Amino acid sequence: MAMLLAGTVLSAGLPAAAQDTDRDVTVVLAETVSVVEPCMAARQDVGRVMSENVNEMLVEFDYVNGGLKPRLATEWNQVDEDTWEFKLRDGVAWHDGTPFTAKDVQFTIERNKNPALSCETGGKYFGGTEFSFDIPDDHTIRITTTPPQPILPLLMTVMPVQSAATTPAAEFDRKPNGTGPYLFSDWQVGQSITLTRNPGYWGDQPQVERATYLFRSDSAVAAAMVQAGEADIVPSIALQDATNPETDFSYPNSETTSLRIDTRVPPTNDRRIREALNLAVDREAMIGTLFPADAQIATHLVVPTTIGYNPAVPAWPYDPDRARALVEEAKADGVDTSLPIRIIGRNGQYPNATEAMEAMMAMFQDVGLNVTLDMYDVSVWNNYFVSPFVADAGATLTQSQHDNATGDPVFTAYVKYASDGAHSMVDDPAVDDLIARATAATGDERTRLWQELFAKVNTEIIADIPMFHMVGFTRVSPRLDFKPTIATNSELQLSQIRFK
Repeated sequence: MAMLLAGTVLSAGLPAAAQDTDRDVTVVLAETVSVVEPCMAARQDVGRVMSENVNEMLVEFDYVNGGLKPRLATEWNQVDEDTWEFKLRDGVAWHDGTPFTAKDVQFTIERNKNPALSCETGGKYFGGTEFSFDIPDDHTIRITTTPPQPILPLLMTVMPVQSAATTPAAEFDRKPNGTGPYLFSDWQVGQSITLTRNPGYWGDQPQVERATYLFRSDSAVAAAMVQAGEADIVPSIALQDATNPETDFSYPNSETTSLRIDTRVPPTNDRRIREALNLAVDREAMIGTLFPADAQIATHLVVPTTIGYNPAVPAWPYDPDRARALVEEAKADGVDTSLPIRIIGRNGQYPNATEAMEAMMAMFQDVGLNVTLDMYDVSVWNNYFVSPFVADAGATLTQSQHDNATGDPVFTAYVKYASDGAHSMVDDPAVDDLIARATAATGDERTRLWQELFAKVNTEIIADIPMFHMVGFTRVSPRLDFKPTIATNSELQLSQIRFK
């Protein structure tokens, strides 16, 4: 039986009958969830708790079979090049009992676009797009975008919808009010989060009655909790802890690991230094040791199954001699190669994250660069990773893991490389133009433009140090009927869990 932490119930509407604790589960996450704001659900630690559990999307991406499924929207049609119409599900209520309407959808999009909030979903997926709305009735909304968004329904699969009546407009929500199958019941900051089953859910009632989320940064400790019956699921364990074939499952998780290079300040504003950084990394040596044996060396930030992936972009070879020569060449031309370069790492971002950054720091130092490492929890790391960046930070290499599970580079390109992208340290008009044209294009032209973009940012500009397309490992209690999919990396739908 799962070990549960006691907590004070904050939400109304819980069932009067006693909970069946045999239907409770405990989930152990590697990172402490520091915010529960649904517009931050694009961040893995938040998404695994909130997405489709508490707050639902208009459209659901089918990670098993591909394609789109109705969720809060029952159908959608393209009215013209600029406008899509969404028909919304009737009879859906927010957890506080008020009806879900089209005004909530408009509110959510506008709130995600609010620059004062720095919403991860808005910055990551809606950057460079302006929205206007027409609401002919409570269950119909027409969304017009500039420039046109031919894949707008796909974009709606990553935006948790929030209540216009109860969600604070200008600050993060601490007591989310959703439409999903679970109520946000308790948050013991830094310790646990509890969700309880929503008796008024519009869809089928799930089997799990209550889920408690605990935070343990040590993968071995988290895995042992499942082994001892103290927990039920650990979504991400290190490869060295995935030792039990009866409980441990591997899956391609659509994540690509990398280091983002600050191209704006010396010495990393010199292309030769950026090339040297890539040549200094012995990626092959890290496969099967720090990273899973099935991980693939990456050449850019989208996986090969994504449209627009460019197979002509070569993998960086391990060539420390060439890296040293480039550093010396830059130094001879007046580049101060002694300037500090800081790796900004994130604790628990993926298994062996700290060890991987330590190894890479040593590789960079070996070719003559002054590289140090700072590992931070996500709340501090985020200030370096998301604009506006920490001022006067000097040259940085920021540890990153980017998820693009839905198959189109629109989820990658703007946020990572556009001049106004929330994660971008690139300022290039030609890149901005390519992104704008590719976003509005369709078919073969869309593919061609994305391929051109990835060639430019990865071989000409060198904006990143791409590492690996990752494989994930999940430990699941034998009492559960649940197998991870590519979705487990960014969401963990409790309604998909069954009991044996």
